[in-house]
Amino acid sequence: MRILVTGGAGFIGSALVHRLIGDTTHEVLVLDKLTYAANLASLDPVADNPRFHFTRGDICDAAAVGQVFAGFSPDAVIHLAAESHVDRSIDAPEAFVRTNIVGTFELLRAARRHWRGLKGERADRFRFHHVSTDEVFGSLGADGLFSETSPYDPRSPYAASKAAADHLVSAWGRTYGLPVLIANASNNYGPRHFPEKLIPLTIANALAGRPLAVYGDGAQVRDWLHVEDHARALVLVLEGGAPGETYTIGARSERTNLAVVGAVCDLLDRLAARGDGRSHADRIAFVADRPGHDRRYGIDPAKIERELGWRPRETFESGLEKTVRWYLANRGWWQDSRVRVYGGERLGNLG
Repeated sequence: MRILVTGGAGFIGSALVHRLIGDTTHEVLVLDKLTYAANLASLDPVADNPRFHFTRGDICDAAAVGQVFAGFSPDAVIHLAAESHVDRSIDAPEAFVRTNIVGTFELLRAARRHWRGLKGERADRFRFHHVSTDEVFGSLGADGLFSETSPYDPRSPYAASKAAADHLVSAWGRTYGLPVLIANASNNYGPRHFPEKLIPLTIANALAGRPLAVYGDGAQVRDWLHVEDHARALVLVLEGGAPGETYTIGARSERTNLAVVGAVCDLLDRLAARGDGRSHADRIAFVADRPGHDRRYGIDPAKIERELGWRPRETFESGLEKTVRWYLANRGWWQDSRVRVYGGERLGNLG
């Protein structure tokens, strides 16, 4: 297939592109605006492959999106382009509304126009695959898991914008018959992650000797999914998922935020010990909680396991060690952005 991947220079997007180029015969065009969280260097391993193409552009730009569809004529779209950091959505929600909602609308409009012009087998196999988040479902109590039938209950501007995008995609499927797929995944971690989210930020701040902020009591629970496992799942959904279906993707790997930070510190104590002989965990600092902070996420991945045969290959322990080792070995990838873009300061704090 010819696959258009939006946001392919980002964290999950680049992992997906590596998977598509490395493990399939598909041709891939990445459309990416190259915002602060994207990095073209993430695509260096596939940049010279003849099946890989890149175009810089904004998914909110209808003319640019139309040109991409006309020039590349994709058989499928995997839509990952999004503003994704909850803290930033609290400080500046406008960008999240524009990219996540308006941008998704523009892609859907262009995809429908393109799909209607396809004939026969190409029309039958076309897919619009929207990559979303479990945050659209809100917060769980002590028990239960999110699944494909969970009601939507977004609590942050980011989650609300992704929920709106999900609803648009679903509506284009139901109203216009566009063959759509939606995947809602749990928290991702792994290499090439811009250092603003919990795990890469903790690594970067620890190596810089800065306090390691933990929001509230640190007992918020997330289901952690290695990005390579997520990328494999997304390919399976594209190739084998039924149009109109949603798939929740998680690794059955719930941890509290405090436990995650502690695990990162333990690995750094072993792999990059402090010069004073003390543990990196000594720098853990509890700070005011984030407004509207969801208490717990957990995913039931039974559907994708049963229907598509997906299982995570990484445990949290194996995936986290690989992640920490990658950041230690690739400081040049992320340290420049610490200077130019974001130095690790607190975001999303209304107080």
